[in-house]
Amino acid sequence: MDGMIAVFAIAAVFAICWYILNVVAYWRIFTKAGEAGWKSLIPVYNTYVQYKLTWNTKMFFVSLVLSLITGSLSMIGGSAENLSYVISLILAVIQLTALYKLAEAFGRGVLFAVGLVFLNPIFLLILGFSDNQYQGAH
Repeated sequence: MDGMIAVFAIAAVFAICWYILNVVAYWRIFTKAGEAGWKSLIPVYNTYVQYKLTWNTKMFFVSLVLSLITGSLSMIGGSAENLSYVISLILAVIQLTALYKLAEAFGRGVLFAVGLVFLNPIFLLILGFSDNQYQGAH
């Protein structure tokens, strides 16, 4: 029992640190792009702002609806679970494209987008604190 509490505590500290790094990075990214930094504090709204700055807010709403559908289908189970996998794959493609669009909006390329995928907070901090200027959505 004590081991489970320790694991949970470590996971909670890790999650809090991850969130703080993301907030700091997005605060800088948003300010570079002319948005208010406080928008990075609100979990779903910060993603909306990212899509607004780098891509298309319609795609944000598409991904939001698909996420809700996937959650509902997972609870149903059975054959609906297969559809849930397909929608999850579509969501992954949307999210990967969003990260590429973020890199592109600051003059970075595919390799930087790969960094955003695998080492997200670190590459977000690089984007926020580097001298790369916001170039707008492409």
